[in-house]
Amino acid sequence: MELNGTDAETPLRDEIAKRRNLAIISHPDAGKTTLTEKLLLHGGAIQQAGSVRARRAGHQLARSDWMKMEQERGISITSTVLTFNYENHHINILDTPGHQDFSEDTYRTLAAADNVVMLVDAAKGLEPQTRKLFEVCQMRELPTLTFINKMDRPAMNPFELCDEIEQQFDLETVPAVWPIGDGENFKGVLKRCERVVYLFEKNQKGKTATMKKVPMDDPELLSLIGKNLHDQLFEEVEILDEMGHALDTEKLLKGEQTVVYFGSAMTNFGVQIFLDDFLDLGRAPAERSSSIGTIDPAREEFSGFVFKLQANMDPRHRDRLAFIRIVSGRYERGMKVLHSRLGARQISLNQAQKLFADDRESVQIAFPGDIVGLNNPGLFSIGDTIYSGSEKVVFP
Repeated sequence: MELNGTDAETPLRDEIAKRRNLAIISHPDAGKTTLTEKLLLHGGAIQQAGSVRARRAGHQLARSDWMKMEQERGISITSTVLTFNYENHHINILDTPGHQDFSEDTYRTLAAADNVVMLVDAAKGLEPQTRKLFEVCQMRELPTLTFINKMDRPAMNPFELCDEIEQQFDLETVPAVWPIGDGENFKGVLKRCERVVYLFEKNQKGKTATMKKVPMDDPELLSLIGKNLHDQLFEEVEILDEMGHALDTEKLLKGEQTVVYFGSAMTNFGVQIFLDDFLDLGRAPAERSSSIGTIDPAREEFSGFVFKLQANMDPRHRDRLAFIRIVSGRYERGMKVLHSRLGARQISLNQAQKLFADDRESVQIAFPGDIVGLNNPGLFSIGDTIYSGSEKVVFP
């Protein structure tokens, strides 16, 4: 298969511009798997999301929690790669584990990410695992968007949540949306740049929620959300406009500023707004440091690195896969590359696979930012670099 319906003649920079990848970091039970599935739902990759908590007969298991231990315990343990196309973009989600016992896998996965989504439980604020993982993101200067989840439950004050992020991470917050109420009184969100309120209504579990848009200055809004919430919204937005930070894309891309979203992954409040903005705000595959200097993703010579090894993904076979993040050039089936750790030994890449949780398809061509799986008969270790061309390349 060809990723995103492309072929070998497609200009490389055009394909790079379409790519976005992200890793989601969170403390356990913040709703990471649910958010992942709602993103897939909006991208059309699945038709119905299965909550990680759903265990009764007739309830679908979460698409990213595919391993037996994950299904039994209801937590994400191994980093899974999930890909989908959305609005002419090709998105790779690196679904990282949230539980502390499995954090090493998460650290490795962050090396392959171009962007991070920091998921925060609105009732609890920043929690230990989130703090630890975000410190790694800051070291890597990864652009970070923040999704404050579970607004349909009793939540902390949104100003307090933003202030906590600023104080603990020395990170400017820029709320792109602002919540209207919380818990039973959660009515939706205001998209600040549009001055439009998005009102949400719950729909069939797992399906996309219905959504009504109302301009902030529409008199109808008063009756839709009630006088108390209406007055509160206008007061809080005035404070944000006067005292809040303005979006600075340079700071965002350096990891010095985070754009904040509020919503509820379980009920699909605010997820599509976040996804649409991510296409504009998220970083496309970027330059990487290497042993020969900075590698431009549009460099014609192929290069990539191993960031994860996984065994027994297919219960029918005792298989082993190496997950490769493509850094530059293009992968084409059957191409020959050099293995840096094995003394520039030449190997053929014949069986690259596109991964979607435990499903896989053969890949004919792939581009920088894409994640492919290679059969691993013992050739690969974490951190290995493969490359083409006369100059030996090693990624740190």
